[in-house]
Amino acid sequence: MTLSIRPANPERPDFVGEVSGVSIRDGVSAAEAAAIEAGMDRYGVLVFRDQDIDDAQQIAFSRHFGPLEMATGDIVQGEQRRLSMEVNDISNLNRDGSVMARDDRKRLFSLGNMLWHSDSSFKATPAKFSLLSARVIPGAGGNTEFADMRRAWDTLEEETKAQVRDLICEHSQIYSRGTLGFTDFTEEERAKWAPVPQRLVRRHPRTGRLSLFLSSHAGAIQGWPIPEARALLRDLTEHATQRENVHAHVWRPHDLVMWDNRVTMHRARRYDAKAVRDLHRTTVADMAPTLEQAA
Repeated sequence: MTLSIRPANPERPDFVGEVSGVSIRDGVSAAEAAAIEAGMDRYGVLVFRDQDIDDAQQIAFSRHFGPLEMATGDIVQGEQRRLSMEVNDISNLNRDGSVMARDDRKRLFSLGNMLWHSDSSFKATPAKFSLLSARVIPGAGGNTEFADMRRAWDTLEEETKAQVRDLICEHSQIYSRGTLGFTDFTEEERAKWAPVPQRLVRRHPRTGRLSLFLSSHAGAIQGWPIPEARALLRDLTEHATQRENVHAHVWRPHDLVMWDNRVTMHRARRYDAKAVRDLHRTTVADMAPTLEQAA
């Protein structure tokens, strides 16, 4: 097999690619990993079909692209976890495999995934790549939408670009979940997820392109009154998530989707809460806090 990447949508040849000619189960070579990372530079999101893998194989593949984050952003920790700390549990399942109750604390917390966000922007060093493997999907719904934040920046008015270019936001899961009315946090969780600063505009270290770094976790702008900051962030998010900027991925069993959190936002869509949805995510950490990266 020869690795190749083609646009998922020919009308958007620079956003979302479909990869063929690679088996994650069998492992990839250094040359193949380099070609995949080059594909990420171009497309921002890559789709790998028919990858029937386990967690160990997913972890081994993910490590080609950098050190992995631990799943400290999951609200369930310790003995209650279903998966290892290297894997985020993107499911509606209890440890025994049963579907969570509608009012389960983990389920209510996980509804934040339906907001536009960038993974781990609430950590001092946010995420580089996320890799999400579909193990079981519902019969309908549950798509994942991706927004191209490079295009979002490129299509801003020049006056707005000048206004936001050097702004610093503060990100926290306390804020993103609070917008849905979820406030059931322990004092330990509030301390762990205290706000962290992130640049609002980022420069990609390999391509040099600028992009907006938005997320539902962003709840403040340093030096701005909170209401004014949130109004601007809402306006920017509405601009960034216009339909022409967005691609909807319709999941198939054994899809693996990989995206660059530095140049995309994403959100999950609604599905029948009684149906099983089980996806496993590994997350490659970025190289440093955004304030330490070149502006």
